[in-house]
Amino acid sequence: MDIVTLIPQFGGLLWTLLAFVVALSVIVAVHEYGHYIVGRWSGIDADVFSLGFGPVLFSRFDKRGTKWQFALLPFGGYVKFKGDDNASGGKDEAAMSALSEAERRRTMNGAPLWARTATVAAGPVFNFIMSILIFAGIFMFRGEVSEPLTVGELRPLPAVQELAPGDVLLQIEGAAPPAFDDGVAFDSYLRNLPVQAQLDYTVLRDGQERVVEGPYVFPPIATQIVPRSAADDAGMRGGDVIQSINGEPIFAFDQLKEKVEESEGAPLALSVWRDGETVDLTLEPRRTDEPQADNSFRTVYRIGIAGGLFFEPATTTTGLWDATTGAFAQTGRIIEGSLSGLWHMVTGAISTCNMSGPIGIAETSGSMASQGASNFIWFIAVLSTAVGLLNLFPVPVLDGGHLCFFAYEAVSGRPPSDRALKVLMSIGLTLVLGLMVFALSNDIFCP
Repeated sequence: MDIVTLIPQFGGLLWTLLAFVVALSVIVAVHEYGHYIVGRWSGIDADVFSLGFGPVLFSRFDKRGTKWQFALLPFGGYVKFKGDDNASGGKDEAAMSALSEAERRRTMNGAPLWARTATVAAGPVFNFIMSILIFAGIFMFRGEVSEPLTVGELRPLPAVQELAPGDVLLQIEGAAPPAFDDGVAFDSYLRNLPVQAQLDYTVLRDGQERVVEGPYVFPPIATQIVPRSAADDAGMRGGDVIQSINGEPIFAFDQLKEKVEESEGAPLALSVWRDGETVDLTLEPRRTDEPQADNSFRTVYRIGIAGGLFFEPATTTTGLWDATTGAFAQTGRIIEGSLSGLWHMVTGAISTCNMSGPIGIAETSGSMASQGASNFIWFIAVLSTAVGLLNLFPVPVLDGGHLCFFAYEAVSGRPPSDRALKVLMSIGLTLVLGLMVFALSNDIFCP
């Protein structure tokens, strides 16, 4: 085998690992810092704050006596509070017995119930806060579409293009478009337009109305590639324009969608226009479980590309309030979609292959990083929400399990016995490891 042919694969692997480590490290650092800082505010001292596991590569002590360290294996992290037996928690009986009452108060196990609850809950809460801040920042950076709809930047297309940046879109084929932010009305408007390669656009340019010719409003252009999809595996890139499928010309995204769905997974030969050149690709659409408006799922065939208008709409600055409320809504949609997907997998309504493990997450990290900083940061926010949600599940060893123990203590007036805690923690660890193995098997065996 020629070693030169392995260089791109090796470089791609390194890029994927780097993106995965960066994404995971940021999320873990925020999660663990939430535990640490709220614990400190609550009067609980931390002995160790570690990013990574295994041999320590670098460490230093701060003025509070906390050891901050980076460890060799960058696949997680932990905070070891004063009086803990190990990084997973638990009581160090020998250490606790040697402490005074005031010193015990500064341990996790000796702190009041409210302090322990706040400290444990802070990890997932900080993950959600990070997601909201990132989404809000991206919304403000991207802005919101101007009204009336105005041409911002034209996407490169192999078609007649008479529109220009700054054109205000008044009519398409004699029909005025509705507000862009009214998704239902705008989608209905597009579907009622004539399905033809070229359309007449009435625009306002330099204070004068004029009619110009342009491509179909929603062409078969890949504005974004879905990680680990058929398009991603086939080497499609953002900006690719699909000109034909199995030799049949297309010019509308709906035509592409129809051909893909009709294929039922059979290989498709695509002729793709890319930077002025034609590239031939072959890919096999994959079965995909898509969420519907009623929280059900529909199984369809997809190749994994997102489309868009033939131009980037001009935008105006998004206000702080709108960006923040939108960020809360986006985080809520991720939580809702995750819970709905998990429930449908448990009930057998959709395939368990929808659950990805570490390999799948790593591949997605690399793919999103390759599509630009904005997409990668967005992915970190999505993954941060998922990590926060996962940690709230009522499973011993997870934060949610500890919160359940605290709830029991609040009701009964006493914590669970040390023996019961050890048994429950062992069960929880087994469940978590089993889930990790199951997810890893999905990465390996699912198509």
